[in-house]
Amino acid sequence: MAKEKPIKKPSSGGNVAKPEELVKFYRDMLLIRRFEERAGQLYGMGLIGGFCHLYIGQEAVVVGLQSVAKPGDSIVTSYRDHGHMLACDMDPKGVMAELTGRATGYSKGKGGSMHMFSREKGFYGGHGIVAAQVPIGTGLAFAHKYKKDGGMSFTYFGDGAANQGQVYESFNMASLWHLPVLYVIENNKYAMGTSVARGSASTDFVHRGEPYNMKCMSVDGMDVQAVRAAGLEAAEYIRAGNGPVLMEVHTYRYRGHSMSDPAKYRTKEELQKMRTEHDPIDRLRAVLLDMKAIDEDGFKAMDKEIKDIVLEAAEFSQTSPEPDPSELWTDILVA
Repeated sequence: MAKEKPIKKPSSGGNVAKPEELVKFYRDMLLIRRFEERAGQLYGMGLIGGFCHLYIGQEAVVVGLQSVAKPGDSIVTSYRDHGHMLACDMDPKGVMAELTGRATGYSKGKGGSMHMFSREKGFYGGHGIVAAQVPIGTGLAFAHKYKKDGGMSFTYFGDGAANQGQVYESFNMASLWHLPVLYVIENNKYAMGTSVARGSASTDFVHRGEPYNMKCMSVDGMDVQAVRAAGLEAAEYIRAGNGPVLMEVHTYRYRGHSMSDPAKYRTKEELQKMRTEHDPIDRLRAVLLDMKAIDEDGFKAMDKEIKDIVLEAAEFSQTSPEPDPSELWTDILVA
């Protein structure tokens, strides 16, 4: 039996980014936060139909990991996907327009919150079926290896999806074939309305990759520097041809599972503690102030800039035309 690879638990991010890079991380996380807040408002106004799953609180995960991505890499995730799109540098106007079902959206207004794509940015969804993106991400990794293009697949899924059988079929194939894939379990503590303690016999998801001889890592997902440090290590390992990495990222969502979820299954004290002691944006703000990389006036100017970008996206999403009825017959498969 092959020797299991050690579990890596970075205690801190260390000096893994220059001050200007940290400022960019702060800006990227703030953009996701403000975008999601406005999306929640539009949903409440009835301008976004269907489901809408917000990423508020989890911003450090995707910003930290996508900071180590290279052109040509692939990204795939679940239905809680707006933050991933923005971290891939997709246009906020196109993302918001898709949320409101407009022709100018990334999926021409036909995908909505959970199903939008951008081949140009290497973003392959947004998937509404729990864990469906995991075998897709594995397939993307196979394509990178087959084409020998040097790319890798960033495959994100949640703690609830981590209990699905197709996840482990994917793990087995990825390890057998040494595929270049980073499996990221975004453990936000609740699978819909069920805590991990009630829904998983083993709550240490980092160990799930061990039976497949996979390198496993655990990281504080509320610390963007720690996430980036783990991402750098994982990407170096994967790009060297060593096969897949499983990373459990401990994070937390401030809102309910979706906009229709009042989240009464957790206490106000728990939520407040996470907001006041572990917020990823506030934590990085404190670091930037301490290192004098940006002052209060700089933060205020950045916040105004971000709010203007989000306001423009919201206005664009409401004034853009709806899809023409003829679009009912496009982008479909006829057997």
